[in-house]
Amino acid sequence: MKNCLFLIFTLYLFSCTSSTGSETKTSTTPDPKTDTAVAGGKTTGAKVMADAATIISRPQVPILCYHHIRNIQMPGRSDRGYEVTIAQFKAQMKALADSGYHTVLPDQLYQYLVYGTPLPSKPVMLTYDDTDEEQFSIAKPEMDKYGFKGVYFLMTISIGRKNYMTKEQIKQLADEGHAMVSHTWDHHRVDRYKLENTIEERGVKKVVNDWDQQLAKTKQSIEAITGKKVEDFAYPFGIWSKDGIPEIKKRGYRMAFQLSTKRDSTEPLYTIRRMIVSPEWSPEGMIRVMGSTFSRL
Repeated sequence: MKNCLFLIFTLYLFSCTSSTGSETKTSTTPDPKTDTAVAGGKTTGAKVMADAATIISRPQVPILCYHHIRNIQMPGRSDRGYEVTIAQFKAQMKALADSGYHTVLPDQLYQYLVYGTPLPSKPVMLTYDDTDEEQFSIAKPEMDKYGFKGVYFLMTISIGRKNYMTKEQIKQLADEGHAMVSHTWDHHRVDRYKLENTIEERGVKKVVNDWDQQLAKTKQSIEAITGKKVEDFAYPFGIWSKDGIPEIKKRGYRMAFQLSTKRDSTEPLYTIRRMIVSPEWSPEGMIRVMGSTFSRL
């Protein structure tokens, strides 16, 4: 009997030792998909950032740009190209949903461009410039119908003014999963920024660095409202400057969006293309133009 008990006890110890060894071996085996690598004493992510050539070779995501959404009273006005009617906007959102499009946000676009992370089928990005109030009161309810999310490029000087969004509306949009990002302080062209410039802010004249005033301060203001990081920027009028890209990078931006000119082959993340939606297009025409516009470099 004693011999049997001894044999059982010995087998039990052997079993526990083998189990522990097996568990230890499994937990330390690196998984190239999830583990991190240690380099220079610092832990770094295993993902490798794509180079410019790889980024620019990836199929472009259609990015639509909206400004005013309202019933146009003066069709001949020079800024009509920046307006669509409420009915047109509703029809365009429905057409995108009926055609199987899924909206994506800047985080998803960045992961796709830089790391090749897959996007949903038929991705599209909906962007809204200048902080106009109807982008909250009209665009948001229409997007809500289809589960769409938008990207709002905010001009911070206008926040709280008549016909523009309030801080509360911006916070609500951010809380509901829309992206609140930067479109400068007062919409001045990036290619005209100065390191020293005299401006008037709230009735007080002061000398500022335009890059700090237009990009860094705007970033801080939006982050204070939403509690979320701001890393993306849209050029006023879509006009970008190669010389300005290092200044944009210095202020913590990872992507910058222009309009429809050719991307820079060495800085594709800072010359991402968008398409202003014309009031002349039918919903079906808009989708056709999306295909042709974003198939080009």
